[in-house]
Amino acid sequence: MENNSDTTVEHEFPPFIRIYKSGRVERLIVTSTVPAGTDPVTGVTSRDVLINPITGVSARLYIPPDLPSDAKLPILVYFHGGGFVIESATSPTYHNYLNLLVSKARILVVSVEYRLAPEHPLPTAYDDCWEVLASTVSGSFPDEWVSGYGDLGRLYLGGDSAGGNTTHHMAVKAASEGIKIKGLVICHPWFGWSEAIGSESQDLVKKENNLKFLRLVYPEATGLEDPIMNPMAAKERMEGVYKCEKVLVAVAQKDELRDKGKLYYDKLLEAVSSGEWNGHVEFYETEGEDHVFYLLHNRGSDKAMEMMQKVVSFID
Repeated sequence: MENNSDTTVEHEFPPFIRIYKSGRVERLIVTSTVPAGTDPVTGVTSRDVLINPITGVSARLYIPPDLPSDAKLPILVYFHGGGFVIESATSPTYHNYLNLLVSKARILVVSVEYRLAPEHPLPTAYDDCWEVLASTVSGSFPDEWVSGYGDLGRLYLGGDSAGGNTTHHMAVKAASEGIKIKGLVICHPWFGWSEAIGSESQDLVKKENNLKFLRLVYPEATGLEDPIMNPMAAKERMEGVYKCEKVLVAVAQKDELRDKGKLYYDKLLEAVSSGEWNGHVEFYETEGEDHVFYLLHNRGSDKAMEMMQKVVSFID
């Protein structure tokens, strides 16, 4: 009898991923890659550094052009998005974005290449990102750019979507390890979905699909409000952020993740108002745009450039 398990779809989550009964994984968005080097438009130079030869975890570093030999730059450790199942630090999407950001902000960026679910479900991505962050601050990072040009007194963490989620969790871990983080740049974070709008049956189907996707990424999830997705659900997962000096939370008006991002900002603002956190939080919302628009179809638009400038001005 013919075995059709390799052609029978068991789960499908457009536009990200398709899982076959055999276990074969098909990514519906194929991530292309671009080599590191000197960008002809911005003059920014990048190069790839292997962090762990066993797991393959690596990072792409970026420095701006025309650096004096004694330059000391803010460091941004960046975590890319893609729902933990697609994308890469070496994709054109992130390579082009970070070239531009580095040229405008004059910073050193460590862009993390972490392993993806479902082959490597959470917390693997968190573990990989932590390994890179810990190496960055330990003085043992295997590239002289970090020790030569980086200023650990101005250490930032940032990311978009799943990378925004990771930024939060890395800040909490850093606080527990006594690592000082100056600021967080959390853009369009995936902290769970907003409530569905429509009929009750449609809402139920959407919630069930969201839960299936979450458990594909994180099999141990207790539900859609699991603290790993919704840090506002656990007070101790917010307290680690209070060790940072400042946080920028950016959302997009049409994004279904928008409301959870706004709730995260509200929780931080509440901590400031109550005196629990002696920090600074900023909220930036782009009207009329959807999730990570500034990385995708509208990346050269006025709104994308305005958001870029907001990030640049947030990083000192």
